[in-house]
Amino acid sequence: MELVIATRNKGKLREIRALLKGTRIRVLSLDDFPGCPDVIEDGKTFRENALKKARAVAGYTGKTALADDSGLSVDALDGAPGVYSARFSGPGADDLKNNRKLLRMMKDAPDSERGAEFVCVMALAGPPGAGIKEKTVKGVVRGRITREMRGPRGFGYDPLFYYSPKGMTFAEMGPEEKNKVSHRARALTKIKDIINRMQLAHP
Repeated sequence: MELVIATRNKGKLREIRALLKGTRIRVLSLDDFPGCPDVIEDGKTFRENALKKARAVAGYTGKTALADDSGLSVDALDGAPGVYSARFSGPGADDLKNNRKLLRMMKDAPDSERGAEFVCVMALAGPPGAGIKEKTVKGVVRGRITREMRGPRGFGYDPLFYYSPKGMTFAEMGPEEKNKVSHRARALTKIKDIINRMQLAHP
């Protein structure tokens, strides 16, 4: 089965490829379809954005597409940055600017109010007429926001997301270790089950 991963985020693509390793799925990326237009992520929820991307990429490529929308939800900020995680610091946003803005906003928050969760919603969609039913799944992992960036690995808010069971931030974990517990791994485990059933129904 061929599956197009609907993202240009190299970090996400690398994680998804690693998590799908060993399956019968041939993973394609948007680099294989250079003319595929970017999808404006203007949904109000992770699910809306993920479905919009999956539908658009499946329609353009003529292949089954997997899209995800994910982000950080901080308790003390009423769920922000949420769907705006990637562009949290405004025009020209990047990981470093986003992390610095979050640190400033959380500067005076006590330890008891630094809870947060990473959320990932994945959507699977087939091209028109393929008879593939759209599916969405959700993966969540709880943690808390540190007071400084820690760790050289990962991407996004990984340097600020402390995962208590491991006693370190996501950016301090190796890729294999993170991929066992991350929000994306939890969502992808559910998607893999759906894909396996699809392959049995349509060998």
